[in-house]
Amino acid sequence: MDRRQFLGSSSAATLAALLPAAARAAVAGTRDAEINAVYNQIVAARIQRSPEFATSLGFDKGPNAALKHKLSDTSPAAKARNLADTKAAIAKIEAFAPDSLSEGARLDREVVLYSLRGATVPQDRFQIDSVGRPFPIFQQGGAYFSTPDFLNTSHTIVTQDDAEAYLDRLDAFAGTLDQDTADQKEAAGRGLVAPGFCLELTLAQMAKLRAPAPAANTLTESIVRRTRDKGIPGDWEGRAATIVAQKVYPALDRQIALIRDLHAKGRTSAGLWDVPRGQEIYAAALAQATTTDFTPDQVHRMGLAQVAEISASLDTLLNQQGMGSGSVGERLTALNARPDQLYADTPAGRAALLASLNQGVNEVAALLPKAFLNPNKAPLEIRAVPVEIQDGASNGYYSRAALDGSRPAIYWINLKSVADWPKYSLPALTFHEGLPGHHLQISTAQAAEGPLIRKMGFFGAYTEGWALYAEQLADELGAYHGPLERAGYLQSFLFRAARLVVDTGIHTQKWSREKATDYLVATTGFPRARSQREVERYCTQPGQACSYKLGHIAWTRARANAQKIAGPKFDLKQFHEVIRLGAMPLTMFERLVEERARAMA
Repeated sequence: MDRRQFLGSSSAATLAALLPAAARAAVAGTRDAEINAVYNQIVAARIQRSPEFATSLGFDKGPNAALKHKLSDTSPAAKARNLADTKAAIAKIEAFAPDSLSEGARLDREVVLYSLRGATVPQDRFQIDSVGRPFPIFQQGGAYFSTPDFLNTSHTIVTQDDAEAYLDRLDAFAGTLDQDTADQKEAAGRGLVAPGFCLELTLAQMAKLRAPAPAANTLTESIVRRTRDKGIPGDWEGRAATIVAQKVYPALDRQIALIRDLHAKGRTSAGLWDVPRGQEIYAAALAQATTTDFTPDQVHRMGLAQVAEISASLDTLLNQQGMGSGSVGERLTALNARPDQLYADTPAGRAALLASLNQGVNEVAALLPKAFLNPNKAPLEIRAVPVEIQDGASNGYYSRAALDGSRPAIYWINLKSVADWPKYSLPALTFHEGLPGHHLQISTAQAAEGPLIRKMGFFGAYTEGWALYAEQLADELGAYHGPLERAGYLQSFLFRAARLVVDTGIHTQKWSREKATDYLVATTGFPRARSQREVERYCTQPGQACSYKLGHIAWTRARANAQKIAGPKFDLKQFHEVIRLGAMPLTMFERLVEERARAMA
């Protein structure tokens, strides 16, 4: 079925059949049903444009089954069509007057328009794909990094056709690599190249992907292992290895050659201030990531104030534990190295660490009814980041589940070095990535009623702000065991506050990678290798690191305001019900919480 047939004949019916929960019912006397139909058309078009997105949602089945055999068209012509489609979608939604919609539908319209308008900024203003990821290829960006992981974790293999689809996507991977190479070459002509030290990481990861014999490559091993586990007959190893040898490796070689050339000419600076229009791109990235209009200087000063406040709290706590010598960062560094806080740097030690995370999730799940009405119980897996991407990957992150339930949510932790994860620091990470953090908020929003387009929306400041607020909520629920785990929680807050200082320092105050790393180590006590990985991420994903603490400030301010307005009628469980309405910009969120509090008062 082609795109026009899908949109013209069956998009609404298909989406309705695939959705795990019913869409919000249209209110009589409104145009809710009409605008919901437009949303379905927009989602249907996006699903057709992005087969990977269809797979991530679990929508690559039935009339969309052909999508499982494809990867996205990332050519300049396709990007131009996507931008035109987005602008057309904006016009369709703007045609609905807010007063013609119910209260819930007005919120949906406002959030969707904010998201779609923001999506036009990178190409319209800067001719790039993303202001938050302005370089086509870097240590966490590009098909070389994302596609092998996608094929291994998101592309499910249950049937013979799933395995054939895997091979078709593997074959298409070579073309995607070549398109990335062309995109980066064009961007380099305009001065948009990641810092040289980031390109070093990129080349190292490409080398790991390229090094094995084709039959031993993770791309081949993945399909071999999973077809064997499902009892699917076929020469999967031979066929996959042939594609890797004849198509993927040559395309990867071409990309490696380009990145080597760019690295040889590469800049040594870390921030966007040193690329054309870099300050404009950073301002747009900061606005997108935080959904605020704070200037970089304001964010930098807020970060310094937060660092001072949290450091004072940590100083008091550590003094009470007999740890009073040296700066807060020095004392945390010493705590990191204590033998009683370290897992063994062995497979058994890593297994024990993962087991402790699972235990923590189970323990906090039992506490959730104290603060939530019917908390979502969606399954969550905890996995180590794949070895082949751990050098450039984040320290911890969350992957949402497929909407159709075909793939569970995953909480990833980078175990390149277990020394990065002293025991006292791990509960806060679990409460952030798992429960009551990302997993609870995202799984709740996915299961709630409402248009599918809202379930797809991502607003980092809202989502990361919630996750940081969840670490605080876990403390209120008594989930931390003892003062050292509370120190880990405060250290987590200190880290996010320091990010405000470091991200703005790198991109607007000409901080070097070394200066930024030194500041993180001295301020937070995190190991140098871990801190440097963080800094390297900020260099290539500007603004994103600021979303956490600014989002947390908004969540705590909204809750305090609701308590003030509602007085004795304030109900924490009812306050948390707001997560069922889905992610949204911070300004809309705070306004909505205030409206709900006034209705309660």
